[in-house]
Amino acid sequence: MAVKSILTEARDIERAVALINLGARLQVLESETNLSYERLLRLYKEVAGKSPSKGQLPFSTDWFLTWQPNIHSSLFANIHEYLSKAAALDDIDVVIKAYKLYTEQMEACGIEPLLSFTRAWRLVKFMDNNMLGMTKCCKCGGHFVTEPYEIARNFTCGLCVPPARAGKGASVGSLRLERTTPAQPVQQAAVSPTALQSKVAGLGKDLWSL
Repeated sequence: MAVKSILTEARDIERAVALINLGARLQVLESETNLSYERLLRLYKEVAGKSPSKGQLPFSTDWFLTWQPNIHSSLFANIHEYLSKAAALDDIDVVIKAYKLYTEQMEACGIEPLLSFTRAWRLVKFMDNNMLGMTKCCKCGGHFVTEPYEIARNFTCGLCVPPARAGKGASVGSLRLERTTPAQPVQQAAVSPTALQSKVAGLGKDLWSL
């Protein structure tokens, strides 16, 4: 029994270190390990070299539904869904691996990862509790994070029909849209995605087709 306890504690410490390195908040560590608060606090300071952030975890689903966060959240959610079906791992280990893949894809695209680990973990909790869901876009066929009662037949994603001011931010590493006005006047300007946005969309569609 003592050996089992030591091994369990060693796994918890290893998992906590991995979570801290990914930027997880202390509340996430408390939820996903059996280590005491005092030990987690000491471990956090030792690994991160600073005290953990204070304050409540994100509690609203609204953030995940705005344009740019929704694209990032949807890509992560598709990776997570695929791994949860393909790999025999504990739930938190699936979140860790999915988040690492998400950040790798963002770095490959030259895009700043907008989704923090704590928000990614929270997103999975929201979806497990049916506070958010995934809906298939009627134009591109990709699955995006939406309200659970979204009508799939009429749903179009933010990549196919971006909002008016989408992609106009000046932040480095953010998604950009190139808008060109066609020769013939129409009610809405034509939208052509940048190479980075096309790559993000392609990554999602590759996962969606698995």
